[in-house]
Amino acid sequence: MYMQKTLKALLEDPAIADIAPDAISKWDLTKEKFYHWTLQEIADKMGWAVLNRGFMSLFAAAEKEHFYHKLYSQEERTADPAKENVNFVYFPSDDPAANDRPFLLLVPGGGFVNVWSLTEGWPVARHFNERGYHVFILTYRVCVEASAVKAMEDIARAMTIIREKKDIFHVNPDRYMTCGFSAGGYIVCLWNTTAGYPAYGMAKPEVCFPIYPATSYRLLNNDRWDKSSHKDAFAKAGVGCTMQEACASVYEIPDHVDAFPPTAIFVAAKDELVDPEHSRCLAGALVKAGIPCRLEVGPTGGHGFADGTGMCMEGWPERAMDWFEGV
Repeated sequence: MYMQKTLKALLEDPAIADIAPDAISKWDLTKEKFYHWTLQEIADKMGWAVLNRGFMSLFAAAEKEHFYHKLYSQEERTADPAKENVNFVYFPSDDPAANDRPFLLLVPGGGFVNVWSLTEGWPVARHFNERGYHVFILTYRVCVEASAVKAMEDIARAMTIIREKKDIFHVNPDRYMTCGFSAGGYIVCLWNTTAGYPAYGMAKPEVCFPIYPATSYRLLNNDRWDKSSHKDAFAKAGVGCTMQEACASVYEIPDHVDAFPPTAIFVAAKDELVDPEHSRCLAGALVKAGIPCRLEVGPTGGHGFADGTGMCMEGWPERAMDWFEGV
């Protein structure tokens, strides 16, 4: 539908003016050459084949009421500018039965530096909408110390707003699923520990879908990085402490899985950014704890496959829901 339109034309459409600046948060796309390319050119030259599906989903959602919600008040945003663009967008399903099903809280990744809704949010939401589930996509704080920890507060605030507006969103606030990519995968996993939903008095998710997630600071510490200071800097960006402290705390996810719901994990075997061992380690811990778990490791492909379009992971959202509905 949008393949012959430029990214510029789409993101500058007034219908999506609120969320367009956060297509990839903290990245000014207007300065990029591909901003002036059509979606077809972007797909051909960059491999981002998911964008058409994403914009179809986004513009359909923008036609509905209560599409965009900032999570923090003006007073809170003034006191802490990092909260300025923290928000969620609501993607309702057209299936009337969605009102009686759990909704999905979707958390894109971006290495605690960006939030990639453009590829890991809007296109993925469409799969779950078509399956008959309402979706909320979270833009959380990044480029701050302890981004993953602060994301716990962001999720809790989002869940509070959803509860307050449950009749508007047509959801049961106590019935929800989570899905996160890469750094977002770490965030939805951390939400399942004592640092997450139990600490905020929130309901337990019914299922969790970490997609090529980071899960273990112990594994990150074993990576061949040039300087140990780089490891500490990454740990501080994610959880606000040194790598050694992270490895010995609740931030080491595989050591703290007792409060997890059933979990389905999806990763590609050739992931060059986050070792698939992060997924295997989490899956092993869940199995050991007796928590239902599904691990799918695609035979080819790397990091950032988003909804899997055109790759061996194509169809993973449908397989995830098949598994969840059968648990």
